[in-house]
Amino acid sequence: MRLLLPIVSILIALVLLVPGVTQPVLSLEGKIDKSKLAQTGIEMIADEGDRNTRNMLMMASSMFGLDKLEGEISAYQKTRSIWGTVNELAHNKNYLVAVLVAFFSIVIPTIKLLMQLVFCLLPASKFKQNLGVTICALSKWSMVDVFVIALIVTYLAGNAEGETGGLIKMHAELGNGFWYFTGYCLFAIAASSFIKTDAKNI
Repeated sequence: MRLLLPIVSILIALVLLVPGVTQPVLSLEGKIDKSKLAQTGIEMIADEGDRNTRNMLMMASSMFGLDKLEGEISAYQKTRSIWGTVNELAHNKNYLVAVLVAFFSIVIPTIKLLMQLVFCLLPASKFKQNLGVTICALSKWSMVDVFVIALIVTYLAGNAEGETGGLIKMHAELGNGFWYFTGYCLFAIAASSFIKTDAKNI
């Protein structure tokens, strides 16, 4: 029973990590008001110095009822997972950031969980003691994966703001990947707390 809780926690964390990395973490959608779009179009065509053109376009817009258009149109949509963000960063030649995100949110968590699983299954020995020390060293990086998620959410939101120029009303929604990854974090923390107790008894 003493080993059952950490092993089950580790296995659940490993299972949750896969969809946590591959499923969408955040979805961003931007909508623009149709009448505002018509107004912006006029402002783009005729600058402030060209009043005649601007007045003519305003009259045409009013004649055709463009200033009274109702409803919104979708102008921006992006959904990204952690793995999708890594690919996008690499595609944009941000190789170092892509490697760091992949390393801290995929590689380190997987290695740590597998090491913890081996630790639980090994009998007491010098090797198990050394493995416990290594796991403790990796545990110092345990909040980095959570920090990576925060960075990805910020990155996508910032990207959206930059591309829309304030014209579009943004709506953000957390995806399934966020909740899977949160579940992974909770079970990984639980497993670590159980294994720390066991490590004292080696």
